Amino acid sequence: MATLKIPHPVPSAAEDAEHLRKAFHGWGTDEKAVISILAHRNADQRKEIMATYEELYKENLIKRLESETSGHFERAMYRWMFGPGEREAIFANVALKEKVDWVVIIELSCINSPNELLAIKKAYQMRYKLSMEEDVASHTSGDFRKLLLGLVSTYRYSGEEINASLASSEAKILHDAIKKKTFDHDEVIRILSTRSKAQLNATFNRYKDEYNTSITKVLRNALNKSGTDEDSLTRVIVMRAEKDLLVIKEMYHKRSNESLDQAVAKETSGDYKKFLLALIGN
Repeated sequence: MATLKIPHPVPSAAEDAEHLRKAFHGWGTDEKAVISILAHRNADQRKEIMATYEELYKENLIKRLESETSGHFERAMYRWMFGPGEREAIFANVALKEKVDWVVIIELSCINSPNELLAIKKAYQMRYKLSMEEDVASHTSGDFRKLLLGLVSTYRYSGEEINASLASSEAKILHDAIKKKTFDHDEVIRILSTRSKAQLNATFNRYKDEYNTSITKVLRNALNKSGTDEDSLTRVIVMRAEKDLLVIKEMYHKRSNESLDQAVAKETSGDYKKFLLALIGN
């Protein structure tokens, strides 16, 4: 379930555009007004606001937001303004610059449904004039090229059926590969890039039961990945606010004994904090 809170009745796109225009004028930007509008509109409504703003004021709203905001707040707002497919395409493209952030590519490939991943790849091709697979291949090498290409190229079965004996045998394959750090092993790539989410969850649960540790923890330790906390936080909240962030909030509270609202408030500040808290329903 989404955490996005939309007012009822919703103001017209023209009204929102006018209020945003006023927020940009005067002595400094009224960030509170900007957040009160844009953090409480869904993707279709934001798209309509952008079109109306440009029609009324002959100015691109995203470019205006970039000039009126800065830092983490600017980056979060920029990503929020796009619809899901194009936004995730932007995340992928940023992740494939210079030092590849493979975690982002894995996230986009694994948490989205087959049709959502296909929409991301279509948006990527339209925006950057080349395929996501092509960019992954040209920016990676060694152990991860086969794996990442397999993940972004797949169209998984999306049903809930599982095969318990298969989960057990494939958990052993993954364990042996992780132990040897052979992440480019053909069988590992086959499992991770073709099995349905339900089947993978069964395999990962079997892995935990058999080897007394979660596969995600093993992979984190083996790959020693460190990322930018703000970028990861922005990505999760912006991507999931219109989808299932409420479920993530509940899981976070159960595992950490702290609400996501409290954690975000403690780790962020300023307009960036206000914006994220608005998106998570605070």
